[in-house]
Amino acid sequence: MKKVLIANRGEIARRIIKTCKKLNIQTVAIYSDADQDLPYVKEADFAFLIGPSPVQQSYLKVDDIIELAIKEQVDAIHPGYGFLSENADFARKAQAAGILFIGPKAETIEKMGDKIGSRLTMIEANVPVVPGTEHGLTSIDEAKKAASNIGYPIMLKASAGGGGIGMIRCDDEVTLEKHFDSTKTRAKSYFGNDVVFLEKFIDASRHIEVQIFGDTYGNIVHLFERNCSVQRRNQKVIEESPSPNFPQEAREKLFEAAINAAKAVDYVNAGTVEFIVDQNHQFYFLEMNTRLQVEHPVTEAVTGFDLVEWQLKVAAGEELPVKEQVSISTKGHALEFRIYAEDPKTFFPSPGTITRQYWGDVEDIRIEAGYEEENKVTPFYDPMISKVIIHAENRDKAIEKAQKVFSSAKIEGVKTNINLFYQFLNADSFKSGVYSTSVLGEWMQQQREEVSK
Repeated sequence: MKKVLIANRGEIARRIIKTCKKLNIQTVAIYSDADQDLPYVKEADFAFLIGPSPVQQSYLKVDDIIELAIKEQVDAIHPGYGFLSENADFARKAQAAGILFIGPKAETIEKMGDKIGSRLTMIEANVPVVPGTEHGLTSIDEAKKAASNIGYPIMLKASAGGGGIGMIRCDDEVTLEKHFDSTKTRAKSYFGNDVVFLEKFIDASRHIEVQIFGDTYGNIVHLFERNCSVQRRNQKVIEESPSPNFPQEAREKLFEAAINAAKAVDYVNAGTVEFIVDQNHQFYFLEMNTRLQVEHPVTEAVTGFDLVEWQLKVAAGEELPVKEQVSISTKGHALEFRIYAEDPKTFFPSPGTITRQYWGDVEDIRIEAGYEEENKVTPFYDPMISKVIIHAENRDKAIEKAQKVFSSAKIEGVKTNINLFYQFLNADSFKSGVYSTSVLGEWMQQQREEVSK
């Protein structure tokens, strides 16, 4: 593999470029009008304007990207995460053009991209799934009947959804009726598919995922778990590994289930099996992300592996760099914080020009930033501007190091959640390690109540 086109942008593209440089692989970047001054455009060996700022006119233009890849005679396309990374049609067209797709097979992407279909596949593989419907719901009356059988609260979900989009909690029939049609409409708009289904809402649950990796020789391993329970709007903002407050016996069962899930779809390359875990450490399959994850640096920090390097080698036809599970271990504790250009009180995006970006003088931290000073954060894309990855010998020391970072870090010109993180790191609910997916929202509500007293 000598030349790779990166079908993505920002910190994702910079991350892939970094490993490609290490392996002496040339990189071809694509950019929209809005992104022409971002660092990744300059860091790639070649960069081409792919279209105007809206994603539908640039980063989602499958045929234009494939045409450019052919013209530039690349060996492979790396889709990153988001955009076209879980688009089976994109993977097939790359393959048809004689270009390697750095990810799983198109059939796997297609099978796991449909939430209802993936539930059925997991049931066949004896992987526990959350109680719910096994088919799409066509009417509100059908949905009400199903919800009554499952029992409230329930989650109304888009079958083709992901990333926290296309799902809403319904505590009663009135709420379900209120959101049923709008959820179908939103699913059609975002994913081109209006099929929705129901799942039981697991109260006080944790979101724990397992990093899996497979090659074309049938080798499949896991690289341990990440706890992704600190969320806002059903989207992750802090991830950590290993997961605190999780017994080793339950952890081993989780790994076994993840491997079984991967084997059920003959998984190749990097993927993540996501689970909901209840208060009794019983876990249920949530979804399989058929791509590299935003939070993959957490796993890299504790294992010492470069997962993008693994991706490139597996795509090139090599075996996994480490194919024996007993040879894979972890060291220390890692935390990742997603820095967003957003109002920390409302979580509304805060576009603007970054006038200052300072990360303090704490040593041995990893920053993955998609923007530099004087770069504009536009409203066209996800407002995540960087990630901070902390690694230390144990969880307490990792939190302590993170507190030092956020006590002095500054990003000016846009609003960010940096100060929110600094305050939240002192919350007993987080520091204890005994927390669920509602921890951030509950803590913020507590802060508001204290201020109003």
